[in-house]
Amino acid sequence: MQSNSSTHRLLLVLLSVVLLSAGWLVGTGLTLLVALIPLMIISENYTSSARDWWRMCGWASLAFMLWYAATIWWVWIAAPIGPIAAGVVGTFYNLCAFMTYHYVSKRGPRALAYTLLVAIWIATEWAYNSADVMTFPWLLLGHGFSGDVWAVQWYEYTGIFGGTLWVLCSNVAIFEILRSRTTTAKVRAAIITLLPIVASLIILYSYTPSTRTAEISVIQPNIPCYEDERAAANKFNPVDDVYRLMGEVPATASFVLMPESALAYLSGSVDEENLDIVTPLMDHIFDIESATKVVMGASTTRYYGEHKRTETARHSDIRGWYDHFNSALLCSSAGEVEDIYHKGRLVIGVEAVPLKSLFDAFEVDLGGVSGQLGWGTEYKVFENQDVLIGPAICYEGLYGEFFTGFAREGAEVMGVISNDGWWGNTPGHKRLFDFCRLRAIECRRAIARSANTGISGFISPLGTTIGDRLEWDEEGVLTANLELRTDSTIYVRYGDWIARIATYVAILSLLYYVAYRTRKRNHLVD
Repeated sequence: MQSNSSTHRLLLVLLSVVLLSAGWLVGTGLTLLVALIPLMIISENYTSSARDWWRMCGWASLAFMLWYAATIWWVWIAAPIGPIAAGVVGTFYNLCAFMTYHYVSKRGPRALAYTLLVAIWIATEWAYNSADVMTFPWLLLGHGFSGDVWAVQWYEYTGIFGGTLWVLCSNVAIFEILRSRTTTAKVRAAIITLLPIVASLIILYSYTPSTRTAEISVIQPNIPCYEDERAAANKFNPVDDVYRLMGEVPATASFVLMPESALAYLSGSVDEENLDIVTPLMDHIFDIESATKVVMGASTTRYYGEHKRTETARHSDIRGWYDHFNSALLCSSAGEVEDIYHKGRLVIGVEAVPLKSLFDAFEVDLGGVSGQLGWGTEYKVFENQDVLIGPAICYEGLYGEFFTGFAREGAEVMGVISNDGWWGNTPGHKRLFDFCRLRAIECRRAIARSANTGISGFISPLGTTIGDRLEWDEEGVLTANLELRTDSTIYVRYGDWIARIATYVAILSLLYYVAYRTRKRNHLVD
């Protein structure tokens, strides 16, 4: 376990980066089970001095920043500041846990150092996941298993923080083998690493599918996001293309999903007080008589008049205060808008402005979609023919506890509408689809996903893909019969309970360490 030269330490850092990144780049996150061990080896060979603390902090910072750079570089295409801001904040949170472990391991009981590493890491992940604006849960360790759904079926009990707990405990247990080389350490590591896989396989093969199903279609119109790309593809007015695709939807479908921003590409932003504008459009693109209802993404505006009713509202000299929303509309085949859902988890920097109160204080208006959109404050469940569907929008598929809210409101199946074309043909759209596979397990709900340009398809309650998928730059329509379920998983009922417990454990462990050091200075402990 020697790492006494800078070259050796750099190689260990790079090895850790490769092991951390695999779950987001090559489709398996099982390498995460040993990904932190190279950094722990570097830590083990440093002393308790302040100089060595800063050296360790430098190596750890390099590892975490490279991990972010390797896995979210594609965000740069849509928002250049995005990967930089996410990398800095995420690295800070990771350092809080790892550097506390390094510090305590040199001055306190080894078991306490391990406990703090696990508890603080989960607590800071939860903080990064739960914040309203400064949030980017892409690299939560539990998300790294989005390509290994067969191994994490127990997410229905724990959510992704159970995956983070598994990763951290496995790293600690295997590292202890390198330190002590005892039989006890080997047995403990084998149990911690393999038991969750065995439990997952038992759940997987004992699953009983629901007998109730609903026929749902998804459309991928493949409309370029940027104006120059639309010009090259001659898709400035894609109404006829959507009409052609809608003609492939069977009249027996309960719902047909069109992607996020679909209505914006077809007719622009919609005033929520004048939704009749949708009727002639629907008459044109959906001229068959059926009971099918359409779930489509839209940019909508709500006007409040003279009173500022929300913190995000902006002012117009003509119509007073208003909010822009990223919305999902439920439309009948006759074009009547029956319900509206407003997106409740906004993309940082694009839909949600960090430190908005500071911008407001200096009267800085960022404007448009690049400014602050309105926050959705309630869940909606859309209904047709006794089928209840939850209309999640794009980024909301990253938030496990938020996503379960649709199931708590009665959703029997989930729809996800997205627009993945902003980042080009990069890992971004692939992981967005795969994260939905984890959401399916957590809620035990089938998912129909309609993307503008990305991956559209269907996911079973086991997180497996159903039938064909529409991949990047493919246009088409898919239809499938999806399970309808009404049962609630432990995770749906209690949410991120592991993260809450970890936060309490982190606080108590820090207090214990303070008491331990106080007693040691007073010569009360050896």
